[in-house]
Amino acid sequence: MTKKTLHHISLPLIILAMLYPNSISAQTLNKQLGIFEGHSDVGNVQLPGSATYDAEKQEYTIQGSGTNIWFGSDEFHYLWKKIKGDFILTAQVEFVGKGVEAHRKIGWMVRQSLEPNAPQISAMIHGDELTSLQYRHKTGADMEEKRMNIQGPDVVQLVRKGNTYIMSVTHWGETFVSEQVTDSTIADEAYIGLFICAHNPKVSEKAVFKNVRIEIPASASLVPYTDYIGSNLETMDVATGARKILYQVPYSIQAPNWTPDGKTLIFNSKGLLYNFDLATGKPSLLNTGFANNNNNDHVLSFDGKLIGISHHSADDKGQSVVYYLPATGGKPTRVTSLSPSYFHGWSPDKEFLIYTGGRNNQFDIYKISVEGGKEVQLTNTKGLDDGSEFTPDGKYIYFNSTRAGNMQIWRMKPDGSEQEQVTFDTLNNWFPHVSPDGKSIVFITFLNDVKPDDHPFYKHVYLRMMPISGGEPKVIAYLYGGQGTINVPSWSPDSKSIAFVSNTDLK
Repeated sequence: MTKKTLHHISLPLIILAMLYPNSISAQTLNKQLGIFEGHSDVGNVQLPGSATYDAEKQEYTIQGSGTNIWFGSDEFHYLWKKIKGDFILTAQVEFVGKGVEAHRKIGWMVRQSLEPNAPQISAMIHGDELTSLQYRHKTGADMEEKRMNIQGPDVVQLVRKGNTYIMSVTHWGETFVSEQVTDSTIADEAYIGLFICAHNPKVSEKAVFKNVRIEIPASASLVPYTDYIGSNLETMDVATGARKILYQVPYSIQAPNWTPDGKTLIFNSKGLLYNFDLATGKPSLLNTGFANNNNNDHVLSFDGKLIGISHHSADDKGQSVVYYLPATGGKPTRVTSLSPSYFHGWSPDKEFLIYTGGRNNQFDIYKISVEGGKEVQLTNTKGLDDGSEFTPDGKYIYFNSTRAGNMQIWRMKPDGSEQEQVTFDTLNNWFPHVSPDGKSIVFITFLNDVKPDDHPFYKHVYLRMMPISGGEPKVIAYLYGGQGTINVPSWSPDSKSIAFVSNTDLK
C-alpha cells in the first residue's frame, strides 16, 4: 500500500474495511476504482474503454465506445460493483467535450450480469439532453423506456426498493423530478455502476462523475433513536457543490461544528463530543466532565472560546438542560433552571444563549443570560419553534417554525419583535445557519413524507442555500440523512464550505 493510497483514509476506515469487506465506502483501499470493484466493456465493443478514480477530488472519469444500449443487446463501458438489497445511487454527471453522436449516453445502470443481453435498468442521460428510465425485463428482450419531462439534467439518482426502481434527476440547484418501474425481474444480487456509451462503434466518448455515492438505506425494521446506521463526515464547497468524505464509521456521528480557526470539526457521538482534526483525519474526545449524555445541539460561541451543550441530566429526570464550558474542555456550567431546554445559539457578544424550551405544552424560543437567571420568552405560538441562531452582526435571530403549516424559516429581532417568514415553499425547512460573512443561509429540507414538526433520521433530504437578503433557495447537496446532518452551525470560517453528516448502512 503506497503513501498516496493512505492519504485520505483514516485509521477507523481501514479497520472498517477489514471488518466489513463488502461495505460501501467512498474511500477504499482500491485507489484505481474507488468504491467500485471492476470496469468492463460490455458487448462486442471495438474500442476498449477505461475508468479512473481521482482520490484527491473523489471523482471518476470513464471513457468508452459501443454501438448502443437498446433493442436486445448492449455495447458500452461499465464501472461496476456487485451488491445485494436496497440502495441509493447518486452522482453529478457531465460529458467531456462536444461529442459526435446526439445519443451518446451516461448514467447509472443496474444489471443482472455482464452479458450484453442481460436484464437491466438504466437512469440515462443522452447527449442531446433526452432523459429516460430504460429497462429490459427479460434476457434478450427489447429495451423499454419512460421518458422524463426534463432536458439535460446533471444530477442523477437511481433507487432500489425491492422490485421497484426510482429514477430521480435534476439540474444542480433544483429539486428532483422522478419516474419509476415497479415490476423489475432483476435478482437481489446484481451489478450496479456508472456507464458510458458512444452510440458509435468507431468513437470513444468521455464523462466525469462527481459526488458519487452508493448509500445503503436503513432497514424497515430499524427502531428510531434506538438503532443506528453508519455515518459519513463530509465537507462541501457551497459554490461548486463538490463534496468530500473525510471520515466514515459504522455507527452514528452527528452535527459537526467548524471551529473559527478552521482546524477542527466538533461532532457528537453516543452522548459525547469529539474534536476531529482536519490535518490528521483523527478524532479525539472533548472533555465535557459529567455531561456524558449530550444531544446534537452543541454550538461554539462566535469567538470559539466557549461551547454550549444540551445534556440530558439525571437530576432533571433525563430531560435536556443547557450548559456551557470552555471549548477546550472542562466542567460544564449550568444555565437553564427549567427543562426541557435545547440549546441552539449564542449572541455574538457571548452575553446570551438562545434555545427551544418545552413550557406549557408547547415549544418556543427563549433567551437567557450566560449567568442564568430568568429566561425571556421570544416566541409564543402553538406550532413548534426551533433551531434559533443569531446573525454574526447580532441584528436578527433566524429560526424554523410550523406556524404557517409546513416547517419554514423565519427571523426576528433579538427581543422577539418583527417576526417574519423567510421561506415560502411546500417543503419542510429546518435549522437555518448563517454564514460567518453574513451573506448566506444554509438549511436542511425534508420532503413531504415527513411531518412538519418532525426531523427524523435516514431520509432523502436536500441541503439548500439562499442569500440572507432573500430569494429562491438553491439545492447544494442531495443526500441520505436527516436528524444529525446539520443541526448546528457548520460553516467554515471563510464562508466557502460547510460540514455535515450523511448516512449509509455499513453493517
